[in-house]
Amino acid sequence: MATTKFEVADYLDSKEMIAEYLNIVLEKGNNDEIVTAIGHIAKAIGMTKIAEETGLSRPSLYKALSDGAKPQFSTVLKVLKAVGGQVKINPITV
Repeated sequence: MATTKFEVADYLDSKEMIAEYLNIVLEKGNNDEIVTAIGHIAKAIGMTKIAEETGLSRPSLYKALSDGAKPQFSTVLKVLKAVGGQVKINPITV
């Protein structure tokens, strides 16, 4: 039996799942992991839809959200808004 490559985007099928995934990565991940996670979410929703909502081209999105990319913060915010997310700051308790 052949195996298929695991794709995180295949499992991001609800707003709740997307939010949980992104919150975990934001809490525990580094910059590269966060950009990659946002890319997975954009793929799950559809790059064409995200491109339309952000005003960015699909090739620009793929480039900005690829492994090792360093997108501008404004791009990250546009994509987060397009996927239905928001940035919220909570105080860290120790």
